[in-house]
Amino acid sequence: MRIGIPKEIKNHEYRVALTPDAVAALVRQGHEVAVQPTAGVGAGFTGADYEQAGAKLLLDARSVYNFAELIIKVKEPQPEEYSLLRSDHTLFCFLHLAANPGLENYLKVHRTRYIPFEQVRDGQGGLPILAPMSEIAGRLAVQAGAHWLEKAQGGAGVLLAGVPGVEPGKVLVIGAGNVGTQAAIMAAGQGARVVVLDRNRAALQRIQQLLGFRVETALASPEVIRRHLPDADLVVGAVLVPGQPAPKVISRDDLQRLRPGRVLVDVAIDEGGCFATSRPTTHTEPVFEVEGRLHYCVANMPGVVPQTASRALSAMVLRYLPEVLAGTSA
Repeated sequence: MRIGIPKEIKNHEYRVALTPDAVAALVRQGHEVAVQPTAGVGAGFTGADYEQAGAKLLLDARSVYNFAELIIKVKEPQPEEYSLLRSDHTLFCFLHLAANPGLENYLKVHRTRYIPFEQVRDGQGGLPILAPMSEIAGRLAVQAGAHWLEKAQGGAGVLLAGVPGVEPGKVLVIGAGNVGTQAAIMAAGQGARVVVLDRNRAALQRIQQLLGFRVETALASPEVIRRHLPDADLVVGAVLVPGQPAPKVISRDDLQRLRPGRVLVDVAIDEGGCFATSRPTTHTEPVFEVEGRLHYCVANMPGVVPQTASRALSAMVLRYLPEVLAGTSA
């Protein structure tokens, strides 16, 4: 199989889908791999590293796409990459097509086969390739939220951890999956008051067992969400319905219950966002205000920690790639 790894061109996307070690494993299995020389630079890997692993270096994306049968990348193709796709290509990457019907239509019209990372399931029904990126995004959500709560950044000037004699900030996490769990761990570790809401009681039990008295949990409903908004300082939207657009759990009217200067981080923005007032942002311009409330809606949050994220992603991609290769060859 001829495999191509192009350089990511999405705004501040520094990850690479496969590390040199993963490429070496594929070459040992008899596959041919072509890589753009700068594909892994952001993650700490040089073109020479890939060449030593047995990859062929091709200078531009077009050459990589022309060479390959299977394209492995991190994020969905950007509009300027669409014309590089062929009907004999298989595309293996994060696609989030529920929020990108234009791309889905293009792929179908041009008969490009695609396998979204976020839809690969393991034997227990989990999402093994998505999971490590969700965990990273959950941790970054609190890190970003704490930053934008600073007065100098336009926030209210609240320290999530508090100090002796001053109560900590409140972090409201909506969704108790991988993103929500890691956000809760991060927030609790900082000393914040943490409330996690989810419709799944078993998910709440897991997070309660994990964090004990450091987290409050409640079954999610519109009424419960509204009740927790007035004293929240940071709201993390961590809602996922695989293969479907994210449900809107906070309406524009609900936003008025949140005090000005508070921050909403919508990790579900890849799937259309779970706040009615959300719209995709970039690492270059990560936030915008709606009536004094800051929204952080970056669609590729793990892209700014590429040394961590690329290794985690590559391990899972390599693990599940044999199934993809078998299907591609069939």
